[in-house]
Amino acid sequence: MSTVEKTLEGVVTGYVDDREEVYLDVSHRIHQNPEIGNEEYFASETLCKLLEGEGFEVTRGIPEHETAFIARKKGSAKGPKIGFLAEYDALPGLGHACGHNIIGTTSTLAAISLSKVLDQTGGEVVVLGTPAEEGGPNGSAKGTFVRHGLVQDLDACMMVHPSNQTNGTSDSLAVDPLDFEFYGQSAHAAAKPEYGINALDGVIQLFNGVNAIRQHVTDDVRLHGVILDGGVAPNIVPDYARARFFVRAATREACNEVTAKVKRIAEGAALTTGASVKVTPIQNGVDNLVLNTRFDEIFKEHIIALGENYIEEGREGIGSTDAGNISQVVPTIHPYIKIGSSDLVPHTDAFREAAISKRGDLALLRGSKALALTGLELLTNEESLQEVQKEFELKKNG
Repeated sequence: MSTVEKTLEGVVTGYVDDREEVYLDVSHRIHQNPEIGNEEYFASETLCKLLEGEGFEVTRGIPEHETAFIARKKGSAKGPKIGFLAEYDALPGLGHACGHNIIGTTSTLAAISLSKVLDQTGGEVVVLGTPAEEGGPNGSAKGTFVRHGLVQDLDACMMVHPSNQTNGTSDSLAVDPLDFEFYGQSAHAAAKPEYGINALDGVIQLFNGVNAIRQHVTDDVRLHGVILDGGVAPNIVPDYARARFFVRAATREACNEVTAKVKRIAEGAALTTGASVKVTPIQNGVDNLVLNTRFDEIFKEHIIALGENYIEEGREGIGSTDAGNISQVVPTIHPYIKIGSSDLVPHTDAFREAAISKRGDLALLRGSKALALTGLELLTNEESLQEVQKEFELKKNG
């Protein structure tokens, strides 16, 4: 490593050291004010003010998401555009039990610290404030960013997620969140049942049909649903019933195929019962992550150098993240960093408390440095960036 590179690294990490109290306070305040998806007004504005105070040009709101933002800062010369993904939504009833207070603050701190050397490196740093990662109505905003062409100009994009261990990006599942609304006709269930069309029976037949195909899908497929509306009284034939299903699979293509099957089952359930059915996506579909080994290796080198115990083995279990949507169009990593014990489970009270623990704070600071230094390497090492982009193109082309 040259003297110049060491100096630039020192500037980046030095900013984090000098300002750690400010950013830890921000993380804790976001944690104390949990906001569910698309309602993250406090968190979004707090991060925007930090970025504006450091010279970023901030655009608040994008189509469909008031609490989204895009923050940009350019160097004195042209160069790569490096993106950082900021999440800051909380879980209903559980608060920040997935540690998004850490994610949003980490990405913001990483971007600002990297921006301190842009006049020497050239290029541009971009922070994407992406609401509602946890989903829900109009959720998974990263899909909206992609649909509106707001990320395709980036050369690379990254974030780091709190976890029970530190390791690289792992596989994720594509998912389609769908509402199935059945419409029938009410009637007295005892006196005149023949006049009724039972919408709840349509929902029950949907569940039966979904259960029937479980034997005939690949092992990666996950089908899980709940009944949200099922009628108001036993003596009234339900004229309206609603179920919500998540359809998951290893790839977007596979998910599309299974979703089409489930929709046909719904049509059959309506035909069987005489009801009609309406199928509505409640949010953006979520795509699977396109893994990038070379990109992950760069992060790995930096996080290990910062003192983290990096676990090579893959993670147990598999879920979904709308970072997958970004990874379909831009080289993207989504590694993990330890904030608690090895038996710590996301979406629990224990995980929520770990997100403001001393170990959680340390993860925020180390994660910020590792992301910023990863970005610095992509700004200053053309060969590394080309390797990352070449792998991305190979993966996208199968």
